[in-house]
Amino acid sequence: MNHTRIGIDLAKNVFHMIVLGPEGKVIKRRKFSRAQLAEYVSQLEPATIAMEACGSAHHWARRFREYGHQVMLLPPQHVKGYLRGQKNDYNDALAIVEALSHGAVHSIPVKTVEQQDDQALHRIRQLRIKELRSLVNQLRGLLSEYGIVLPQGKQALRAQLPLLLEDAENGLTPGFRALLNREYQRLRFLIEDVEWFDQQLLHQSKEDDVCKRLKALPGFGPVVSSAVKGWMGNGRQFKRGRDASAALGIVPRQATSGDKIRLMGITKRGDKYTRSLVVHGARAVVREAHKKDDPLSRWISRLVETRGYNKATVALANKLIRIAWVIVARGETYSPKPVAQVARA
Repeated sequence: MNHTRIGIDLAKNVFHMIVLGPEGKVIKRRKFSRAQLAEYVSQLEPATIAMEACGSAHHWARRFREYGHQVMLLPPQHVKGYLRGQKNDYNDALAIVEALSHGAVHSIPVKTVEQQDDQALHRIRQLRIKELRSLVNQLRGLLSEYGIVLPQGKQALRAQLPLLLEDAENGLTPGFRALLNREYQRLRFLIEDVEWFDQQLLHQSKEDDVCKRLKALPGFGPVVSSAVKGWMGNGRQFKRGRDASAALGIVPRQATSGDKIRLMGITKRGDKYTRSLVVHGARAVVREAHKKDDPLSRWISRLVETRGYNKATVALANKLIRIAWVIVARGETYSPKPVAQVARA
């Protein structure tokens, strides 16, 4: 492979490219339409292509790899520091290729189509849950303006709305009653839609070998297992479990000066959705740990006593991701061990 490095600023329809030669000088500046970009890159000699990890980046990365190129996806927040002069598409492409040349910016693994399928399922499910929560809160708030206070929860609202619509003596106007009927139909749709997504994840967790092995972990149900599998892929982009937990942002931030090392809150880098699921799963395990006597539960209980509930939860989440990496990358099956052995996984 030659030493040609290419930076591409992605967009929906117009793409800008900067090409650096072996000596690091700009030898080409080009602008392409969507169809032209694919045709042009397919005819190039194998090179290293860098792009920001933004919308459609994984699609283009897979396609360019098929043409024989090495592809690097760089975090946009790290590329920003290499921008020089006025912000325009060519300068953005130049910043991308210079960040690649510097070598200090870690690339983001290219997702497979299967990973994107899994993540799409989770993203749309999360959207439906937000829509459902928003609708429930809005309807309860509107009804309270008419002097009707309903219990919390979507199922309670689903059960009460038909009764309110049939009650002619509750003081609701015909206009609001018609509006409420429309929103009741939407509420039913959203509840059934979320249940459909949950069934899809449950089916996946029963059929997929990786998900079945991940479900053996404490705090890992069908949703968490599927999300971690979709985020981690085959796990080979990480050298060890510690790298996986760092990529997910479940490690402490450091503020080091001289001989003084200060550890702060977690970095919160990486996939916020997957991290939140893992932490919530860990929190459920920590909450029940005092009722059990296995080695992991005893370790959690000691940590809660010495470090507090929240730090114990994050520490467990960190440990679970490390173990999950072993399960995914090495194809192993989880079996509870003494904490001293688990910590080295």
